[in-house]
Amino acid sequence: MHEVGTVLYVIRAVEKICEEHELTDVSSVTLEIGEVSGILPEFLTDCWQWAIRQTDHMQSAELKIDTLPAVTLCEDCHSEYETVRYAKICPNCGSEHTYLLRGNEYNIKEIEAR
Repeated sequence: MHEVGTVLYVIRAVEKICEEHELTDVSSVTLEIGEVSGILPEFLTDCWQWAIRQTDHMQSAELKIDTLPAVTLCEDCHSEYETVRYAKICPNCGSEHTYLLRGNEYNIKEIEAR
């Protein structure tokens, strides 16, 4: 379950930013979550609701999630394609010489605070 660790990491990072910039209240945090990151948004939201109660600056912060599409590159024909739809086999040439370009990451995109 990556969600608990992800939430705790994000909360620590946001709390640190609040202290560095003398912010008192976070109203929302927007995360970018890769489509194949292994992080389940519904579990992330559940963990978030539990974890923010333990914070100094985020007691009522809303968690917003933007999903980043997974994209794979074919080394043979150099085309990019949707990873979730086609998996490891390139839909253009049938090659298995492919690798994931993006879609397995997560990032803190935005923090709304005062």
